[in-house]
Amino acid sequence: MDRSALGDALALVNATLNATSALALLFGYLSIRRGKVRRHRAAMVTAIGASALFLVFYLTRVAFTGTHTFAGGGLAKVAYLTILFSHMTLAVAVVPLLIRLLWLVRRRRFSAHARLARWAFPIWAYVSVTGLVVYLMLYRIFGYVA
Repeated sequence: MDRSALGDALALVNATLNATSALALLFGYLSIRRGKVRRHRAAMVTAIGASALFLVFYLTRVAFTGTHTFAGGGLAKVAYLTILFSHMTLAVAVVPLLIRLLWLVRRRRFSAHARLARWAFPIWAYVSVTGLVVYLMLYRIFGYVA
């Protein structure tokens, strides 16, 4: 397997991890709304794990293949870049929120955790979903220039 094929395979793994994170977040949200704390905890551990693995595989893919140029043009390129920029900005912004959420849970400060989670959840969910959209646009719909 050459570098390009490995990079494409890692991109698919990353898309799967983003989808896993998004689904786990939704399941965790629904679980806590129904008072199912253990299910919520399991879903959040899954979401954190998927997001952490995403970061490892993303950095590995970039190390192997670098970044890619979007091959689409016109409005498609504007849409792609808008989604990509918002995705990247919020992905960086959500990290300290997640660290704080984990710290609050570890300290058993559940009401503070719940207050912060109301802000962190939609950001994290957006990042997970738009990560999948970026993959679809770059690798499946329009393609890229290496």
